[in-house]
Order: sequence, then structure tokens, then C-alpha cells
Amino acid sequence: MSTIQQTLQRVFGLQEFRPFQQEIIERVLAGGDAFVLMPTGGGKSLCYQLPALHRDGLAIVVSPLISLMKDQVDALQANGVNAAMYNSNLGAAEAREVLERLHTGQLDLLYVAPERMMRPGFIHSLESMGIGLIAIDEAHCVSQWGHDFRPEYAELGGLRAHFPDTPLIALTATADPQTREDIVNVLGLQDAQRFITSFDRPNIQYRVLEKHQPQAQLLRFLKSKATQSGIVYALSRKRVEEIAAHLADRGYEAAAYHAGLPAEQRKEVQERFLRDDVYIVVATVAFGMGIDKPNVRFVVHYDLPRHLEGYYQETGRAGRDGLPAEALLLFGTQDVATARYQLEQGLNENQKRIESHKLNAMVGFAQSLTCRRRVLLGYLGENLQQDCGNCDICLEPPERFDATEAARKVLSCVYRVGQSFGIKHVVDVLRGAENDRIFKFGHERLSTYGIGEEFSHAEWMSITRQLIHRGYLVQDIASYSVLKLTPQALAVLRNEENVELARPRIHEKTQKKTVAAAMDLDADDLRLFESLRELRKELAREAGVPPYVIFGDAALVEMSRVRPQDEAEFLCINGVGQVKLERHGKAFLKEISKDLSF
Repeated sequence: MSTIQQTLQRVFGLQEFRPFQQEIIERVLAGGDAFVLMPTGGGKSLCYQLPALHRDGLAIVVSPLISLMKDQVDALQANGVNAAMYNSNLGAAEAREVLERLHTGQLDLLYVAPERMMRPGFIHSLESMGIGLIAIDEAHCVSQWGHDFRPEYAELGGLRAHFPDTPLIALTATADPQTREDIVNVLGLQDAQRFITSFDRPNIQYRVLEKHQPQAQLLRFLKSKATQSGIVYALSRKRVEEIAAHLADRGYEAAAYHAGLPAEQRKEVQERFLRDDVYIVVATVAFGMGIDKPNVRFVVHYDLPRHLEGYYQETGRAGRDGLPAEALLLFGTQDVATARYQLEQGLNENQKRIESHKLNAMVGFAQSLTCRRRVLLGYLGENLQQDCGNCDICLEPPERFDATEAARKVLSCVYRVGQSFGIKHVVDVLRGAENDRIFKFGHERLSTYGIGEEFSHAEWMSITRQLIHRGYLVQDIASYSVLKLTPQALAVLRNEENVELARPRIHEKTQKKTVAAAMDLDADDLRLFESLRELRKELAREAGVPPYVIFGDAALVEMSRVRPQDEAEFLCINGVGQVKLERHGKAFLKEISKDLSF
């Protein structure tokens, strides 16, 4: 029988294990339970897929995301593994075929939705056939403390009674300490060995920009990313469709994706995204994409997420292949005010307290003037010993300035307009704007009219937002977001307190790093990389699978650098297993040899 190292190379085409993978696999192979907390892209799926090929009996994988099941089953089948899924998306004939393969012992792995898993008839049939292991993916869904609690997932607590001797492995990418304990208790994993890996995703560059003309900001960000895959998240269905249409009008291959669209349309958009026929998907944050697509190069949050767990999970969909990726958050004060107002409409005081805490942490991350990664990992319970060097704060440290005089002008102006107007009007008064609203209320006669010409409109907006964040002003969302002074503001107005703020960052720096530089490819390497991408897309279209199922971007990058010339060398490429060598080796070696003749 082959060793797990041999299976790793022969089936999955990988040369070595990632941190903790081997220990987890050996624990499960020995029949022990495991609780795994590992970041998106850290290699969780291998922790149950590989032992499934070594343990006797069928491996069951419980997953809440049907689209993610399909991606993983496609990838396993491309590696020569007998895998299938059993869920509500299957037609009657497909479901019968899966059950036939199940009952005749033709499957190594079966992916099942939680509600189907716990049906009495189905679970009893599994008891009679011998189950080698059970994996529960997205395990945070079992916990009421988790950010994505699902009642049907909590029913999985009954699995231990049905399969007392079967090793159980629970896996998640996001769980704070309270959620972790809840998972263990609900699933009966008190004796499970816990594997807690680092949350850090060093290949993702985190950036936050103050939201100012967001459509223009998004277009500037996308300027050098015409053929890169990415996801843009927005909070409302209407905004999702507006952004997608705006991008499409400007020549981008973009499509909208939200729960209000017909199922067939959602499926089509997802399939086109997986095939790289659509490069950008604009989606609602609340509707999880559930796409196991390794070559997503960027994730943009057009609106502020409600909690850091969701933000971490969504940004984690970028760069799953380990190559450089970017996460951009557009942060606006109005987003915060709207979120707080919506939160206050809730009736459950305890839930409001928890959600308020999570929102405050999210706002704190966006406002941070220290390393983004330190703030993010600190919230998740991990202490980063030094600044990451790969976020906007580290790459472009904010300039601080004595903003006492500017703050006094803003606060005084808010007072002079009777604490009855919003940010834009206050800034218009400071800048001496001449418009109907100013003249209607006689605000051109105020002592603060026109005293702020030293800063642009956008800079005053930034300064005013920072004063809100620092607690000198509040926005009354119930009264049309008018600005009001807080007791803290009085000390500044009386010259009893100085204010230091970050100098506004309105004109973001253009990202000069090209795709080639980010992947460490010279001009010749990049030419071959693009040729291999075209070959991959052609083969994927013929096979009816997403391109990354053929080979991931990381494998293509390595081929472009190394330029293997025979099957032995090709097999040494990370991501090339025996089955993929037999299926695709000849075509890729031919393409590489053509390039060598240039």
C-alpha cells in the first residue's frame, strides 16, 4: 500500500505537506477525532481527502455549500478519485446513479448537504455499509456564536450516536474562542485533538481607502486587472446590479450574482466565472459565493462588512493558490451610520450587544493607523510579532499632523449651523460654497463661512470623518445623519485639548506592480505563462470543467519558470500528479517546447 507521501504526489501532484496537514492526516488515519482551524487556502480539504483514500470504507463530507461541493468533486475526479455529491441540485436520474455507486462500493468520497445527511432513511443506510471517516466542513455553522449559524447544521450533533467508532473531523477557517468551544460541544468532540494554525495569509495585500466617488475608485483599482479574476462585494442587490452594469459598460467582463436572481442565471454566472469567461463577479456579501476557485486575484468590499469574521472569510477567497492577491475595502462614514441604525432596530438586546461589538471591531480595523494584519489577526486571537510589510499602512505609513485648528473650525461650524446639517453641508460652509442651500438658510453670513479654503472639499470630508471616528462628533442616523457635538468636543473648542489626525489620503497611489512582477516572471516567462493559460482554457472547454481543474495558476507559473522538457521533469511540477501527467502532459510539454524555440 502506498504511503501518504506517495499519495500526496501521485494523486494530488503535491511535493510536500503544508503546516499541520501531515499531523492531522495521521491523527485521522489512526482513528482519532480532530478539530481543525485553518485559514482559507491553507489546505483543509486535503486533511480529509487524502485519508479517505487510505482508510477502509466510505468517507462522508458534510458541506453547506452546493457550489463548493461541485468544485471539489470536479477537482477530485480530475485527479482520478472516485468522488460524487448527493444534494438537492441533482436530477432524479443523477441521484439514482450516485446512490447506485454508493451501495455498490464504487465511491471513495461522498459530499452530502447537512439536511440530507440527517434524514433517518439515509443515515440508517450509511450505518449498514461501514463509514471510514466523517468530515464536517464549515463547522462554525453549528454554533449560535458563529457568524453564519444554520439550524440544520446543529442537528449534526447526533452523528456521534450513529457512528460512535468513526473518526470525526470538523474544519473551519473562522472561529473565535467562544465559537470553537461551541463546535466541540455540539459535535461531541471533547476528545478531539485540536489543530489551530495561523490565520495569516501573507500573500494577500490589505488596503483600505476612504470612500470618495467609489465607482471611480473601483475603476482605478481595476485598471491593471483586465484579465484577472476577482470578486466585488456590495451590501444590496440594487447596488450589485448597478456596479456590474457600470463595469460592463466600461468594457469589463463582469456579472451580477445575488439571491434575488433566478437559480439558472446564478448558476450560469458561476459557471462562466469558474471557466474564466467572466472575470469579475459582483455579489452581495450576505450571499456566500462558496466557490473553490484558486486564481481569484482580488476581492473588493464596496461597502463595509458587518463583522471581521465575514471580512476575513470573504477576502480569503483571494489568492488561494498562494500567489499575490489584493483585498481592497472602501470605507465610508455613512456605511457605519447605516449599520448602527439597522443594528438598533433589533429586538434581542443580547444579540444587539454582540453585533455592536463585532461592528465596532470592523470599524476599528478600517480606521486603524497601525498594521492592518496585526489588527485583523489580533481580533482572531493571534498575536503578530511584527508589522506585516504587505498592507497599505506598512507600505505607505500615514503622515500625522497637528489638526487642532482644523478640528476647531469643523466643530465650530457644526455648532454655528445649529447641529442640524450633515457632513457635506458643513464642508460647503467651511469652503465658502455658493449654492441654493447655503443661501436658503443664510449660512453665508456665519462667521465660519469660507474659513476653510486651505483644504479641498475631499480633505475636509476626511478630516470631519476622522473627528466622528475619534468621538468628537456623532451622526444622528435617525435625523438624516446630521452632525452633533459630543461632550468631548467642548475641550477642543475651549483650547483645552490638541487633536492629531492622519493627513487625508484622497488620491490613492497607482499600483505600479505588474502581474509579471507580482508573480516574479520576466518577459519571456510571462509570454509562456499566457500561452499555457490559453491552452488550459481550451482543454477545460473541451472537458467541460473550470480551467483551474486542469492546472492552477501556481502550476503554470512554475512551468513558465522551470520549462520542463520531459515527463519526469513535468511530474516534478507542484500540482502535477500521475493522472494529470497522463491526461495533459503531452499537450503542455509540446507548448513549452514551442516556446523554447523562440
